[in-house]
Amino acid sequence: MPDDQLAFIDLALARKALRFGQFTLKSGRESPYFFNAGLFSDGEAAAILGRCYAAALIQSGIAFDMLFGPAYKGIPLVTATAIALSDLHHRSVPYAFNRKEAKEHGEGGNIVGSELAGRVVIVDDVIAAGTAKREAIDLIRAAGATPVAVLLALDRQERGRGAQSAAQELEAEHGIRCVSIMTLANLVEALAHEKSDHFAVSEEQLTALRAYQARYGVL
Repeated sequence: MPDDQLAFIDLALARKALRFGQFTLKSGRESPYFFNAGLFSDGEAAAILGRCYAAALIQSGIAFDMLFGPAYKGIPLVTATAIALSDLHHRSVPYAFNRKEAKEHGEGGNIVGSELAGRVVIVDDVIAAGTAKREAIDLIRAAGATPVAVLLALDRQERGRGAQSAAQELEAEHGIRCVSIMTLANLVEALAHEKSDHFAVSEEQLTALRAYQARYGVL
């Protein structure tokens, strides 16, 4: 498994952004794990997470001109990713994010940062129903730019509204790629096979993850 994926799991467990137990999701599903990117809330976590996002994006081979972070969680994520791209990959990439409500004074509008232009990658934490991502896609296209990818921390690889996952639905509807640092399949593999005290989970927890994957997963 690539070092950036191992670093991501280490970080998620250390910050308790990834937890195991019983959680009721917005969809109503009972999940044996929960991921909350809001707990990556210190400088070290932001730096590591930015490096992981940047590595996933570069490894994808997607051609892009700028980054966009949907408010609110996408704002620190897009910033950290842009910094990592500059520091580690020698690409100084412009980025922007949106306000929830348009500003009526000063410069006005609902976009902060660089003007949306060219091939744009949307940076966010996870994808559930995909509603927020569709709103970002519409916003980017309305500005005359082209959304080419959604960059995620975790792809739960679960069925969305039909037989496909939410990520697959987004790709089919809008013709853009979904790239993630980690997928549920990657996570299960790492927890089962990587030898690390940090990754210690019980057989019961691992069995619950695999059962959830079998019931709701799309690979």
